[in-house]
This record gives sequence, C-alpha cells and structure tokens, in this order.
Amino acid sequence: MQIYLVGGAVRDRLLQRAVKDRDWVVVGATVDDMLSAGYQQVGADFPVFLHPETHEEYALARTERKTGQGYQGFDCRFSPDITLEQDLLRRDLTINAMALDDQQQLIDPYGGERDLHNKVLRHVSDAFAEDPLRVLRVARFAARLQPLGFTIAAETQALMQHMCANGELEHLVAERVWQETQRALLDQHPPTYFQVLHDCGALSVWFTELARLFGVPQPEQHHPEIDCGIHALLCLQAAVDADASLAVRWAALTHDVGKALTPASEWPKHHGHEKRGLKPLKALQQRLKVPNELKKLAELTTEFHTHVHRAFELRPETLLKLFQQTDAWRRPERFAEFLLACQCDARGRTGLEQCDYPQRDYCQQALDCASAIKTQDVITPEMKGPEIGQAVQQARLQALKAWRAQA
Repeated sequence: MQIYLVGGAVRDRLLQRAVKDRDWVVVGATVDDMLSAGYQQVGADFPVFLHPETHEEYALARTERKTGQGYQGFDCRFSPDITLEQDLLRRDLTINAMALDDQQQLIDPYGGERDLHNKVLRHVSDAFAEDPLRVLRVARFAARLQPLGFTIAAETQALMQHMCANGELEHLVAERVWQETQRALLDQHPPTYFQVLHDCGALSVWFTELARLFGVPQPEQHHPEIDCGIHALLCLQAAVDADASLAVRWAALTHDVGKALTPASEWPKHHGHEKRGLKPLKALQQRLKVPNELKKLAELTTEFHTHVHRAFELRPETLLKLFQQTDAWRRPERFAEFLLACQCDARGRTGLEQCDYPQRDYCQQALDCASAIKTQDVITPEMKGPEIGQAVQQARLQALKAWRAQA
C-alpha cells in the first residue's frame, strides 16, 4: 500500500497558499485492506474512506470510462494494479494532477508544475471532455486564480467551446451547476467565472437570461461601460467589494435581465425593464433551483431598484408604498440588503465604482422614521378591523411628511 497527497492540496502548497482540505490516493490496496486498517468506507460510487484519526478522505486509485451522458455517466474501475499515473490522468487540470509521496517528493507526470509556473490552466487529457461539469470548474479556478494572472490554455478553451456547442452541458443537473456557481459567487473575483462561461458558450446554456444581456447597449452618459452584460458583472464586483452576502451578490448580478427584452428600436433606453425583468429572472432562478432565500431579494431588486435611484424625487406616499411592496415592516434586514444591492447597481459602472450613493441612507432613514410609529400609539378602543391599519398608515405618512420637510 502506497499513499499520496493529491490534487488541490499539492497545488496550493506549491503556490504557497493556505491548504484547506487534503485528499489522498491509495495505490496497491483493496477495500478489505482499508477496512482492516481501521478506515471507514463512505463512498457510494467508488471506494472512499475516512482516516480513523484525522477523518480525511482516502480514495483507492481508480480509472474512469465514459458510458453515458452527463457527469454521472461513468464506469469507475479500481484495483490494486492501477498506478498513480493512471489515477492522475483522469483529473481535470494539470495543476490538479500532481502528487506528493511520503518523502515529500513531487510526482508530476503531466506538467502541472510547469503550468503553475507559467500560470496556465490546461486540461490533462481529452478525457476532460467526458465530464461537462469541468467547464464550470475551470471557470471557477480561473476566477479564484485570477489575481495571480492565470489564463486558460488555448486548446482547453477550444475544447470547452466544443463541449458547449455539442450540447454536453445540457445533461448537467441544476444542483451541481448551482453548487459551482455559489462557490464562485462567494469568492473574490466571481465576474471572471461568468466571463469565462460567456466566452466558451456555457452562459447561454444555463444562464440564458444573463447571456442575452451581452451586446445590448445602454446610454453612455449614465453607463460608460455601455454593454448591459459588462454592467451586470461590474455590479457583481461592486457587491464583492462591499463584502455583501450571497443574496446581494446574486441580486446585483441579475437585477437588469429585463433589458435583454427591450426592442432594439428603443435602444439604448430601457423604459419598463424593471417589471419586464421579473419573468426572465424567475425562469433563470427556477432553472438553477436557486435557494428561496435568494429568490425574493433578486425579484425585489429587479422590480424596484430604480425607485431607490429616484428616492429624492419620491413623494412620501410613494415611499410608504415602496415599504409596503418590499415588506420592509416585517423584513427590515432584507430591505437593508435590497438597498445595498441598489448601491451596487449604481457603482457597477466604469469609472463610478466609488461614487456616492446617498439614496441608500435616505431610504433607510425614511423607513426608520415610519417604523417608529407603533400600532398601540395610534389606535383607539373604538377602532376595528381595517380602520386600525388605515390609522397606522396615515400616522406613518404624516411622520414621513414631517421628516421630509426637515430633511
């Protein structure tokens, strides 16, 4: 039995980055060997074991053969005679196909160390094309390693484009697509993930509504970047720069999908894109099976972001209606995230990444003012049913008017 540290742990150690998880490959062993040594088997499709003390994952060396469509269409073979080189050959990128032995000697049969030095993401073999999930993984690695200057090898880019064109990505399941996307969104450079998917054609397969934004113009005086697709990515980066939550990042990315439906005869203006964007946004979120806690914030941002942009023009009655439509009374934390997503929209423009956005504080202060009106301070014993709600709303309106007059 020979045990090797493999994959990301080796890559990150060579990059002098923090190693988060360690994976191990065992060569020359059987399932019985592992069980007798005290390992606990957890793998369903192929033998993976937990170390009895560290609980790190140890997998028997294996090979894979494509037998069907999608990422699950594989026949895995494992036996004591499979070599480390054969196991590494099935991996996605050369930088992930290296190993360290127990003497800390590097085993690198496919040039991973060279590609690390040259900052290149390159597929190990043509078997890369057998697993469509690898297209998303390459995009995620490109985003994660973007600060270091990594680029995708031309032959790998061409292979990814071919995979998208032949429909292989359509056989992925939504849960896996969202899993990779969520991990990318929570990283520091998620726009690179979506740009890579756009460049190879994958964005059109799973993120159709976002892909349609690219090439659609908007007024240059308000949007120096002009292109709606570029604006979406800039908004996402603004959310990252604000250290925003996953929900805000997703809302910032998707809030303008309605602009893709604007008739070309109306370009570069996009009147009515807010409500028009709800249908494509819901289709996108349903396709990806986006978690419910993210869906509503994205929908509110899509429908009402221009209300916040025009906050100083809104009458107190309109502000009150905005609070009702966004359920700000019951969900003040979500309303605060909604305002942050609107700020990300304003700052997601070339040259305006640090622009002031006083509308955010203005709307928050207006909500605080209206929320200070408590039901028990307004109602009288003779009030019943709808009268109570009307009285509270009227009191809130008067408070907003008085606050507005002093602002």
